[in-house]
Amino acid sequence: MLDLLKTRWRQGYQTTSFPNGTVTLPEGFRGRPTVDASVCANDCKVCAASCPTQAIATDPLRIDLGACLFCGQCQQACGPGALTFGNDFRLASRRREDLVISGSESQKLQALDAAMQRLFGRSLKLRQVSAGGCNGCEAELVATGNVVFDLKRFGIQFVASPRHADGIVITGPVTTNMVRALRETYQAVPTPKLVVAVGACAISGGPVAGGAAVLNGVPSDIPVDLYIPGCPPHPLTILDGLLKMLGRIK
Repeated sequence: MLDLLKTRWRQGYQTTSFPNGTVTLPEGFRGRPTVDASVCANDCKVCAASCPTQAIATDPLRIDLGACLFCGQCQQACGPGALTFGNDFRLASRRREDLVISGSESQKLQALDAAMQRLFGRSLKLRQVSAGGCNGCEAELVATGNVVFDLKRFGIQFVASPRHADGIVITGPVTTNMVRALRETYQAVPTPKLVVAVGACAISGGPVAGGAAVLNGVPSDIPVDLYIPGCPPHPLTILDGLLKMLGRIK
């Protein structure tokens, strides 16, 4: 026990200062891309053809972050040019259409209205539903609760039952075997409630979109309040989206 205490003392304070101060991102991190068709030497067709999820469209050039896997194949195919991934981890959006970008400007994420902020702004309980995911997004959600990111310090935590929750967090492309469970979980959450779609699969179906056993993301009868793109999204992307939705970050 004494050795454990000494080790912990040497480690010091490890929790990130987010949302204040600077943050440290891993080497090779791919964040919000910059789109500039004017420097493309191939009429953007090579970039679009290289995308495994057809997240890139042309005329005009644009990229759908809700379908993007952030794999970087488009950037490699295009070379230094039309599509460049930066270090901006702030990717979440309240509206699906705001995930389609065609330049370098990012849309401001609109917070919940005043009444909903009063309800959930200081204490938010979430039930997570893995609707056929690969566990990548699920692992990042778990990471938000570790000593580095410490989700609970913001009053946000995951609970075991939808009856105790203020909303649900959905991951995975929503398989045909999971859609009933998802809908029943949603119905079990008391109103008013929130829905958060995490990862490309939950937003658009991701790499398995169009498969016979998936619904290509959250079905339309479950309204989504927050989209957090990525494959998987970084814990800071998740934190940033949740806190902005709650009005904790202006």
